[in-house]
Parts: sequence; structure tokens; C-alpha cells
Amino acid sequence: MFTIYIVEDDKAMRDELLLLLQRNGYLTKSSTNFANIVTDVLAATPDLLLLDLTLPTIDGQLVCEQIRKLSSMPIIVVTSRDDNMNELLALNHGADDFIAKPYDPQILLAHIAAALRRAYAERLEAPLVCNNVSLDLLRSEVSFNGKCAQLTKNELRILALLIKNNGRIVSRANLQNDLWQSDEFIDDNTLTVNVNRLRTTLASIGVSDDFLLTRRGLGYMVQGDDKQ
Repeated sequence: MFTIYIVEDDKAMRDELLLLLQRNGYLTKSSTNFANIVTDVLAATPDLLLLDLTLPTIDGQLVCEQIRKLSSMPIIVVTSRDDNMNELLALNHGADDFIAKPYDPQILLAHIAAALRRAYAERLEAPLVCNNVSLDLLRSEVSFNGKCAQLTKNELRILALLIKNNGRIVSRANLQNDLWQSDEFIDDNTLTVNVNRLRTTLASIGVSDDFLLTRRGLGYMVQGDDKQ
């Protein structure tokens, strides 16, 4: 599962991008304060950056240049400054792609997917594995001892985060905040329902009940390979 950082000062546009990406299976991060945006982006360690050029405290071209000096993450400029000079400058400053506003959401998603494939080919091909439970992120499919099941978007997000932290507790708050960052209110029961659905899916392919554990008052965890 990939995390995309959005640097966009227009709230309506930022919210639109956040919702689009979340609905298509990405984790998202963004900022509303751009005074230290280069430091903020690097500290968040995203997999890809969507960058507007027109920002209130710093020019996006400079942001692109500074981030490229310190990180190899894909950078896609998404801007209304769609003249040839700005596109040339962005590419020369290290951007991987340039998308003009207004954009077609499906075209933007295709450019994001292509950039991620180029940058993380090995990561995309390798499933997440824990105690013989294998999670294919591209197919949204979980398998165990030769049996497979399709996962919903929420099941995929939850299981991916738990396997990445195998043997460690992931708090309910972290699951809610990291997986469902949006304007929608996600109540506590919604998480419980989704975890229970995931347990049912895992049980349908023979995964034992003690694979996904509830740590009462703390959160959830999956048993790491060294916990058998």
C-alpha cells in the first residue's frame, strides 16, 4: 500500500485529491502550513508527492528542486501553471511528470500508477507474508495453504498495516487515522465491523482464529513469524 503526500494550498482541490486517492486504495498525507513544507514532506516519508507550483510561502519549483536533492521519490507536478516554461523548469528540477489543471481524475490516477510502477517494481511484485498468510496488494487477494479470497478495500488496508507491523500492536486510533483520513466521521464500531469481516474472510480460507488478535484496550496485531 502506497502513501501519497499532497502539497496543494487550495482546500477544495486538496480535499478532492484526498478523497480520490483514498477511494482508490492509497494512504494520504497533506499539509495546510507550507512554511516548512520540504522538511514536512521528507519527515512523512511518502512514496510519491503530488505538488502544486503556486504556494503561499514558497514557489513549488523550489520545493521540487530541494526535495529532489534529498529524495528519489516520484514527484508529479499538478498545477494550473501549464505553460511550456513551467513544465520545462519542473522537469529540470527533478519532477517525474507534469499534469495540468483541470485534470481528468482517471488520467491522473493512471499517471500515479505508472510512476509507482517505475519506482517500486520490486515492491509491487512482492506479496506481504506472515505465517504463511500471503497478501497480494495488486490483486487485493489473500491466500493461505493454496486457498485464496478476495478482500474489500478496507480489509486490504487493515491486513496490510497489521502484517507490516507483524508481532506488534497497532492501536485502534492508528488504524482509524492512518487508513480512513477523510472528511467522513468513522466511529469506533465501524472499525470493529471491518476487522470482524476480515476475520471471517481469513477463516474462509482456513486461517486460524489466533492469527489476528485483539489486545483489549490497546488494538490489534497479527502473530509474527517468530510467534508460532
